[in-house]
Parts: sequence; structure tokens; C-alpha cells
Amino acid sequence: MDGLWVLVAGCFSRHQDSNQETGQIYGVDQRRIYATWQQLLDNEQGQIDAVVILTPTPSHLDSVLACMRAGIPVICEKSLATNSAQARQIIEVRNEHQAFLAVTYNYAGYPMLRELAQAMRDGKLGNILHFQAEMPQEGFVRVDAKGNKPVPQAWRLSDGAIPTLHLDLGVHLHQMVSYLTEQKPLELVSDQNHYGWFNGVVDNASCLCRYSNNIQGQFWFSKSALGHRNGLRIRIYGDRAAAEWYQAQPEELSLSHMDGRREIIDRAGKVEVSNALRYNRFKAGHPAGFIEAFANLYADIAVGVRQFQQGLPWQDSPRFGAELALEGMYFLEAMVASSQSRRWESVQS
Repeated sequence: MDGLWVLVAGCFSRHQDSNQETGQIYGVDQRRIYATWQQLLDNEQGQIDAVVILTPTPSHLDSVLACMRAGIPVICEKSLATNSAQARQIIEVRNEHQAFLAVTYNYAGYPMLRELAQAMRDGKLGNILHFQAEMPQEGFVRVDAKGNKPVPQAWRLSDGAIPTLHLDLGVHLHQMVSYLTEQKPLELVSDQNHYGWFNGVVDNASCLCRYSNNIQGQFWFSKSALGHRNGLRIRIYGDRAAAEWYQAQPEELSLSHMDGRREIIDRAGKVEVSNALRYNRFKAGHPAGFIEAFANLYADIAVGVRQFQQGLPWQDSPRFGAELALEGMYFLEAMVASSQSRRWESVQS
């Protein structure tokens, strides 16, 4: 979208017809469309700047490790791994090979969420007291117009030690709260359940948690909440002001001040971050959206890759750092442990 990346090679599907067709649609030279990711690495090492790994989460580990060992910068879609043991292994190999690794959480690319982060850094909300973060969806309980049940990808219907729901949705909320508050989760009490069409698959989870700096929080994420297509919403409450951002209205940030004033800030208003040229590909009134959030994140990563290639220090950003991904695994594992013990559980650090 910003001319910072060019797609030059890939393995796009295990099904070869789809693999070839996808590569052609993307304009990739047929000679650089590979049947397996292993073939891609064998042939493209030294010819590409980075590999983007977009496979199902359970298959991330082997390809992430192979890319880093081959000296190729890695951009991996969340969740980086399926558990903390895998995440630790990935970080160990990254450190051993001094590799570049970024994990994408696309919602962190929304300009008004970044505006909120800056407002919090500037103290406009005061001391943060508590927060609510939620991501309800309806995909496991609704039907289409003809009454047909959904047909999710097979890997989404099999839970490991950390349920797929948590790896799909929970990691986003953990990343957003960590990015905004710059604090760490300490302990939590949680519950999870199954309500939808697919037996044995967790589709609703919530928790109360305590973060460092005496911040209290609530998380809820679900795929069994009718009426919510993707109800991602975050509320941050400080002792000077409170803020709310809702992904379905991504260009608005609501602020409530301690003197009773309420205001809605948008990209055309009095802003400090989201008025930057990079966030204004279209004029205000033509809302920035989901794909542009990805573009904003990939623009950040492009800077990091260039710095890495030049041997310069590059900032392992809280928007895409591997250590944050590991902390997320610890957080989700504590949620699972609490739902089983019915007690407060500490989050490993």
C-alpha cells in the first residue's frame, strides 16, 4: 500500500492449483511460486528481505525456526506459538542467530489507537486505575441467511493446552493493553466455556486481572456472542480522564474528563499522531480501516528490517516484539490454569 514492500516469491497453499492461482493473482513470477516453504527457503535465501508466515498457528514453529536459522528476517502473524515453551524456543533461536523477528497484531496499526497511546504517555488520562478490553464475536453460534451453520477452518476446531479462541482473540487484547498501559499482568482469575455449535471447543472466556502499578482490568473474548461481528472495544480509566476506542468506529476516540466534559476526537480534529501523512492516505471522512492498519504495522516493520540489515540497533517495538508474544502465552496459560483451579493464578514472568 505504501510502496515499502514487493511480493516476489511465495508458497501460498498446500493445494497446488490454489498455490499457482494465488501466486499469479499476486503477480509473482511462476518460477518463484514454490510447492513447499522448504523449497522457498532453499531457493530464495539471500534473495529476499523477509519471509511473512501466515500459516495456521499450530504450524508456525518449524517454519519460524528454519527462517531464522537461514538468516532471513521473519514477520509472523499472531499468535507466534501455541504455548510458552514454543515461544521460549523461538526466542532462544532468535538470540542465538541474532535474527530479526516481528509478530503482527494488526489492531495496533489503527491511528486512533496510537493516538490514545500517545495521550496516555502525555499524562492526559492521569494515573491509570483500571480498564476493560473485550472482543466478542458470533461466528460459532450464528447461521447464514439459509440457516446453514458456519464451516470454520479445521485447525480452529481443535484446542490445545491453550484454546484456539485464546490464541485467536486473547492475544490481541493482551497486546493492546500492554501497548497502551506499558504495564505487565501479575495475576488473574478466569473462566471459560463452550456454548456454540462445535463440541469440545472453548468459545467464551473472561477474566479479572491485576497489572503492575496497581491497575485492575477485565477481559472478555468470545465467538458465541450473537450480535457482535467483531466487537473489539477497549476502555481505559484514569484519575483525570477516561478513553474508549471501538474498532467498528476506528477513526473516533471518546474522552470523558473529570470535570464532566465529553469529547469525540477524530482524525480531522486536534490530534498529535493520527494527523501524520502516513495515516492520511485518504482525507478524513473516508475512514482508515482494517487493511490500512496492517499497512501501518508493515511500515513500522520495514524501518526495523532496514535498520537490521544495516547492522544498526532496531527497536523491538511493543507493537510487534517477540518478548511480548511470550508474555501473552504466560497470560493465556494462567487463564487456563485459573479456569481449572477456580482460583487466582499468578502470571509467570
